[in-house]
Amino acid sequence: MKSTLLRLSSLTCTLLLCGVAQAAPPAETPGAAGSSTAQARYAQDVALCKSGGSHQDRATCLREAGAALAEARRGGLGDGSAPYAANQIKRCDPLPGDQRQDCIARMQGQGTTSGSVAGGGIYRELVTRETGPAPVATPAEPLRAAPLPQR
Repeated sequence: MKSTLLRLSSLTCTLLLCGVAQAAPPAETPGAAGSSTAQARYAQDVALCKSGGSHQDRATCLREAGAALAEARRGGLGDGSAPYAANQIKRCDPLPGDQRQDCIARMQGQGTTSGSVAGGGIYRELVTRETGPAPVATPAEPLRAAPLPQR
């Protein structure tokens, strides 16, 4: 009985220590870029975890917040716009030369945009006016009236 109780206590202490270690924020890395922003985001995430508004159990939420902070310090988290912008340009790749340049211009925000994803799609329009040489006027031949039929 005593050995079972001792094993149980030892197991309980181990689990508690693991849980505390996972919930604790990772150690600060000196000179990490964006450390203050990452730390502020971590504080927001922890507050959300503690309030119960994260739709996760508290331990999982705190573990995820710590993992996100560690990844941000390593530079692995961004604002997500880089892959989005690259994907916009890739959509234009299959088009031929002039059409591709116009497509890239539309993707970069030139022209007008209407619609929504929820509504079935986003319509981007860029009007490019091309002026060519003025047409050469050729004198028209006078119209000749056809003779009237005789009666």
